[in-house]
Amino acid sequence: MSGHSKWSTIKRKKGANDAKRGAMFTALARVIAIAAREGGGDPDSNFSLRLAIDKARASNMPKDNIERAIRRGTGEDKDAAAFERLVYEGYGPHAVALIIECVTDNRNRTVAELRHTLSKAGGNLGEGGSVAWQFEQKAYFSFELGGRSEDQVFELAVDAGADDVTFDDGWAELTGPPDAFKRISDRLRAAAIQAEEAELRHFPTNEIELGTAETVQVMRVIETLEELDDVNKVESNLSITDAALAEMEAA
Repeated sequence: MSGHSKWSTIKRKKGANDAKRGAMFTALARVIAIAAREGGGDPDSNFSLRLAIDKARASNMPKDNIERAIRRGTGEDKDAAAFERLVYEGYGPHAVALIIECVTDNRNRTVAELRHTLSKAGGNLGEGGSVAWQFEQKAYFSFELGGRSEDQVFELAVDAGADDVTFDDGWAELTGPPDAFKRISDRLRAAAIQAEEAELRHFPTNEIELGTAETVQVMRVIETLEELDDVNKVESNLSITDAALAEMEAA
């Protein structure tokens, strides 16, 4: 798995305590609510909702929480806050480019929290388009091979529209054009493959390589951003080394 994917796995394991799990469920519920609001409450006809539910289930989110989030999105819950999805761009320490996806009911609060966190770390929030040109959006999937051979997975992935397949330590990672996302997802589901991660992800065209201490510093800033209630995901052009991963896992 890539450094970013290994880091995601580490963060999920470290976030197993009740407080962090509750915050994670809150973030997942917001994404489900927005998907339901935008495309309806039926996951069979609303692919974005199906994807959000799959991600929630993979994180062991209770069924009642998922159903309540859908009702909020469809308007059945009249007391629900109106959330919106926003994407911000900026720089962290050492000029590392950041794309920050948020789900919020108060964009003024969100911007203030992002500015404070970044400025405290020596970074800054930028204008729209200030860093996006350094990234390319792709469909991304990762999952354990289980009893499948690499040849089987490679053939399935290519037939589904993936343009790159890599294998590492019993895991497969697939990438493809954004418009192939649903096709690849449907093929994996038909093959009874449950993806650990499935999303449209921003891949940097060129990664920034730093020393281990500096890399860990940036990773900690990203974790601080991701702990904000309104932040759903942070992507960067940081090259994550095994040494930095080991230090973060031990912390």
